[in-house]
Amino acid sequence: MNENARSVVLFTGLSHAIVHTFELSIPILVVIWLLEFPVSTATLGLVVGAGYALFGIGALPGGVLADRFGSQTLIVACLAGMGGAFLLLSFASSVVTIALALGLWGVAASVYHPSGLSLISTGVEDRGTAFAYHGMAGNLGIALGPLVTALLLVTFDWRIVTRLLVVPAVVAIGYALTAEFDETAAVSVDGGTDQSMSLSKFAADSRALFTVGFGLAMLVVMMNGLFYRGTLTFLPDVLGTFLPPITDYVTLFEPGSPLAEEFDLSSYLYVGLLAVGIGGQYVGGRVSDRIEPTTGLAVVFASLVVVAVGFIPAARAGLGPLLVASAVLGFLLFALQPLYQATIAEHSPPDDRGLSYGYTYLTSFGVGASGAAIAGYLLSVVSADVTFLALAVFPALGAAFALVLRRWGDDQSQ
Repeated sequence: MNENARSVVLFTGLSHAIVHTFELSIPILVVIWLLEFPVSTATLGLVVGAGYALFGIGALPGGVLADRFGSQTLIVACLAGMGGAFLLLSFASSVVTIALALGLWGVAASVYHPSGLSLISTGVEDRGTAFAYHGMAGNLGIALGPLVTALLLVTFDWRIVTRLLVVPAVVAIGYALTAEFDETAAVSVDGGTDQSMSLSKFAADSRALFTVGFGLAMLVVMMNGLFYRGTLTFLPDVLGTFLPPITDYVTLFEPGSPLAEEFDLSSYLYVGLLAVGIGGQYVGGRVSDRIEPTTGLAVVFASLVVVAVGFIPAARAGLGPLLVASAVLGFLLFALQPLYQATIAEHSPPDDRGLSYGYTYLTSFGVGASGAAIAGYLLSVVSADVTFLALAVFPALGAAFALVLRRWGDDQSQ
């Protein structure tokens, strides 16, 4: 990579990790809020869910704004908004303030993915590799965010912890204000393109964007989102039904001791699975630079079908097979991301790259979020075996859509 590309990757990678650090710190804080405020899990669930919903819904207007004002500007605004939201959160004296703060966080965070991915796709030549590094940084935030938050809470009050979480955002903003890079170094963009915002222009750009190829790419993204949310949302609970007590493996804990009771082995296995995804992100990105991304998507989706079908039988076979199945699942789930991100770049024009990633994350985070509801319903009426068999339909369809896209999709990249 040249100097411009390295600057883009460093800026987007740091920002991506911060977005997911904030995102995954919230569930850790929920446990404390339930104790500190007179609120039920149902009410707090609605409050947190609203913030997460805005995280997905805002991706589309975020993409439009990225095309209008530039990705770097939008990412700085995202970091400032998220930091301000958590600063507000630290002063919360009621659930109403928590709701306002999380709503602000969701709106601010929603513009990141279309802005960051647009910046990589137009500013870096080797975008597959850049997407890989970007995804790896995101996975660091996903895996280490909740862990760091939990460790800080051992020493500090939760209000101080939320303020400390603002520090990385301030550092990233400082870097953005001093870094210099060309956002369009890797593409040829028409300098005369109308960048004004209007409903008619949005509609016209959307019609032009939704070619056969882009429509098929959206179906691929949808299948990824449905399987991702459907699998990961309840995975800690599913793992907990198969894992024995920690005292069966670690003599450091006394059976029945408070420490043994608090140590949830399934949560740490879950974090480990997310950490393995870092490797998946890297491999997926490198592969997308060497073969057609749609071919890689088909292979990874097909592999996920096998993993989904065999996951519960592996869990019943013992700890070893369960660890292997979990590692493979984490690796493959996150290997998909740079592959479909590169696919979107190939099937969207550079001038509307922000809009294209807005639609991508509206589909992935918005429509894909229903995968959690589907999995939750299935687990309440059928066994885990049947649930995973049903979820395997999503990667099977994803593989089929990827193959169709490879055969009949059109390329709009420049």
